[in-house]
Amino acid sequence: MDTTGIRNGLRGMGPGWLAGAIAAGPATIGSLVLAASFGYDLLWVVLLSAPAGFITLLLAARLGTATEEGIVATVEDRLGDGWAWLLVADTVIVSMVAQLLIMFTLATISAQLFGFDVRLWGVAWAVVLAAGLAGGGYRVAEVGAKLIVTAVVLVFITTLVVVPPEPAAAVDGLVPASPVGAATAITGVLGGAVHVTLITMHTYTMRARNWDAGDYALAKFDAGASMLAAFGLYSVTIFLVLAGTLGGQQVAPTAGAAAAALQPVVGPAAVTLFLVGILGAAVSTLGGNTVVPPFLLADKLGWGTTVEDPRYRGLLAATALVSAAGAFVSGNFVQLLAQALVIGAVGTPFALALVLYLLHGDGTAGRPSTALTAGGLAVFAIVSVAAGNSVREMAVGLTEEVTAVGALSVAFAIAVAAATVAIGVKFLVRQRESPAGEPAD
Repeated sequence: MDTTGIRNGLRGMGPGWLAGAIAAGPATIGSLVLAASFGYDLLWVVLLSAPAGFITLLLAARLGTATEEGIVATVEDRLGDGWAWLLVADTVIVSMVAQLLIMFTLATISAQLFGFDVRLWGVAWAVVLAAGLAGGGYRVAEVGAKLIVTAVVLVFITTLVVVPPEPAAAVDGLVPASPVGAATAITGVLGGAVHVTLITMHTYTMRARNWDAGDYALAKFDAGASMLAAFGLYSVTIFLVLAGTLGGQQVAPTAGAAAAALQPVVGPAAVTLFLVGILGAAVSTLGGNTVVPPFLLADKLGWGTTVEDPRYRGLLAATALVSAAGAFVSGNFVQLLAQALVIGAVGTPFALALVLYLLHGDGTAGRPSTALTAGGLAVFAIVSVAAGNSVREMAVGLTEEVTAVGALSVAFAIAVAAATVAIGVKFLVRQRESPAGEPAD
């Protein structure tokens, strides 16, 4: 891309940055804190997460620009009503779990910073979210939140200069390894960038921008700048600082422990700054995540997917208000956020499998290149293995202590795995009956 193309790309960017803002949320920070407790051992998965997220955004962008419709409508047209409802259920369950836990984080931090009861903050933020999204005024809140998150990342970069990582240990961390007890951390880090909500939502943001097959080059630039570059810098920088601070200390993955990494630069203000950064990330992510269930449900019901349709506006407001229930959750929000990404990772292979199936179907103008297909299959395999390891870890935990959350998570994983295998079998049967043509550029 020449200089003029880069300038035009910068002006036209948008959908990828919304996905990047959600990926660079408090759940990702929580997973990075958890991963950093193993020192530099998990640097490899942090480095892998951004390219993996980039590939999935490209696949979603290819599908969205080729079909010029949301993924649910495409699934319903090509595969039928049942498969469409499965995708809706998968995405809504994952996104609502994340919604509740992110609201819990937002309300908890608001109470710590400004006082008042956590539950009051949950209700207040839910009302603000409902009014802002239903009225179309989320843009200002998102920009403000991104500025706060950017400020925190800049502080981490400064800290990285003041307290540089240990080169030998960091190099060792480039070799893929899975320390005992690291399954949740690995899956959480991957799940921050490769997530069912990002995949499905990205097809709708293509449509909202009226991008078609001719805009795919812009969509690639958008995804590269937002996920590969910005999110990659965000996650790697934060991890390196945290790994140098938390690694080997056997400390609980809490916000206070993570904030200690900032003390060389900002001193006593470290905890406050870290909490403000997570607050901004939570506001930005919560706003983006709220639109996901309404997108899919409205599409499945044949409604409009903009605030001009009062039914869609009602879904937005309802989703925002329901999230107030998250303020009644209890626990360590850093660990809960990482678990939310694990649940998201469990639901992601099915969405990826559907996108790959649809892109290689008969008559699909947006058939991806061989390289992109191979990349998509590699990401599918990696996320599937990581999610499987996390589910196995949860299942082992159930033998020691049965919990409702653990049991439901394992049941959800089994159901989604069965659906993923079924779509894989369906694809193989179709290929035997009608071999695919040559891939597009």
